[in-house]
Amino acid sequence: MLKRNKIKVTFYGGAGQVTGANFLLQEENGLKILFDCGLVQGKKIGEEMNRDAFPYNPAEIDYLFVSHAHIDHIGRIPKLVRDGFHGKIISTPPTKEIAEIMLVDSLGILGKEAKHDNKPPIYDEDDCRKTMELWQEGIPYNKEFTIGNFTVRLSDSGHILGSSMTELVWTDGPTGFQKRKLIYTGDLGNSPSIILRDTELIADADYLIMESCYGDRNHEPRDASRGMLEDTIENTVKRNGALIIPAFSIEKTQEILFEIKRMMEESRIPLIKVFLDSPLAIKVTEVYKKYHNYMNAEAMKLFNIDPEEGLFAFPQLHQTPTTEESIAIKNFANPKIIIAGSGMSNGGRILHHEKNYLPDPNSTLLLTGYQSVQTLGRIIQEGEKSVRIMGETIPVKASVVTITGYSGHKGSDDLLEFVSDTADQLKKAYIVLGEPKSSLYFVQRVRDALAVNAMAPVYGESVILDDED
Repeated sequence: MLKRNKIKVTFYGGAGQVTGANFLLQEENGLKILFDCGLVQGKKIGEEMNRDAFPYNPAEIDYLFVSHAHIDHIGRIPKLVRDGFHGKIISTPPTKEIAEIMLVDSLGILGKEAKHDNKPPIYDEDDCRKTMELWQEGIPYNKEFTIGNFTVRLSDSGHILGSSMTELVWTDGPTGFQKRKLIYTGDLGNSPSIILRDTELIADADYLIMESCYGDRNHEPRDASRGMLEDTIENTVKRNGALIIPAFSIEKTQEILFEIKRMMEESRIPLIKVFLDSPLAIKVTEVYKKYHNYMNAEAMKLFNIDPEEGLFAFPQLHQTPTTEESIAIKNFANPKIIIAGSGMSNGGRILHHEKNYLPDPNSTLLLTGYQSVQTLGRIIQEGEKSVRIMGETIPVKASVVTITGYSGHKGSDDLLEFVSDTADQLKKAYIVLGEPKSSLYFVQRVRDALAVNAMAPVYGESVILDDED
C-alpha cells in the first residue's frame, strides 16, 4: 500500500474573527501553502496585533493564494515578504492589479497610525515593490494548473472584481489513491450582484474552508435595498441635508455609483451633486473599466453602449482626488451626496465628513457594508449619541440608516445553499471569517439542516484532512 499524502491545515487570522484572513496548508514533507494574508482590523485600519511575528516561518512558504484584494485579505503580505517570504503569489489578473493599488494606498494610512503610536510602520514602499515582484501573472478563472502534487483551479466567488475560490485537488486514501478536493472560498458574494457574475456552484468538494460573515442573519432583498436607497436620498434632499456614505473602495463604491446613475437617468431621484471623495476608489474604478469582461452580462451590455463613460460616470458626479478638492466639498451647498472611504469609518476621508455632518439633524449617514467590532462605523450603527473623531467629541444628530442588501457577502440562507450543493460529498466544513456568534450559529445550521460535519476552528487550531474527519 502506498503512503498517504497527509494534509494539515492550521487556522490563524480569520479564525474566530472576520478580518485578518490567514490559513496554512502543508503536506507532510511537502509544500507549504498560505491562503490570504490580511490585516486584522478594528478601531484602526491596522490593529496592533498585526505587528506580531507570524506563527510560522515565512521563508518556508512555497505559495500564497490570494482570494481577493480587500485589505483584510492582503494587508500583511508586504510584512510577510519583509519577514522572509520569497515564494510565489497567485491570484486572478484583476486581484493583482487592485492589490497593488490597495497596498500602496495602505502605506499612507498605516504610516499615520504608526506615527501616532510612535512606532515604525509594519512595512514600507520597498516591501510593497518586492511583493509585486513575487506576484505571478494573473490566472484566469477555471484554468487548471499544477503545483507539486496539487491540481489547482480558481473559480469566481462573486464577491468583488476578480475574487476567487481556490480549489486544490490531490490523491489520497488509506486503501489506495483517491481524489480529494479542498475549496477555500475567501469571501462569497451576495449574488445576484448588480455588476458581477454569480458565485460559481461547487458540487464535489470533500472539504470546505468557508466564510461566515453573515452566518447568523440574512439581508433584505436587493429590490428592497434599492427602494431604501432611493427613499434615503429623497428624504435627505427634502431636509436639505448631506448624505454621507462610508464605502469600501472596491465593489461597494462602484455598485452605489451604478445605482445612483440609474436612478437619476430614470428620474427617480433629483439631479444633485455626487462627490466621489476617494483617490483609491477612483483608481479602482479604472481597473473595473479595464476588466469589464469579468462583469455579468447585463453590466457588460451597458458598458459596451458607452465604453468611454463606462458604467459609473454621469454629469452630476464630481471626483475629488486631491486634498484641496476634498476640503472644498463643504463649500458646496446642500443637498449633496458624499461617498468616501473607509467603509467602516476607521480611517480615511470619511472621518472629516462625519465630523462635519454628524451634528446636523438634516443630514444622513448611510451604512451599506459590514461594520467590524469596535470600529467607528459599528459604534454609530449601535446607536451611540456622541463619538470621538480625530480627538474631538462629535454629537450624532444626523439620521443613521443601514442597508444590508448591498453587502458583498452572502446572507445565512445563501451560505447554507452554497454548502448544500456539495453536501452529499462533503466530509467536513471549517467555518471561518465571522464573528464567533455568526460562525457558531452557522455551524449548527449546517449540522442540523444538511447533516454535514462542521466546526468553527479557533486561532492556531490544526486539523488533518483524512477519512476520519
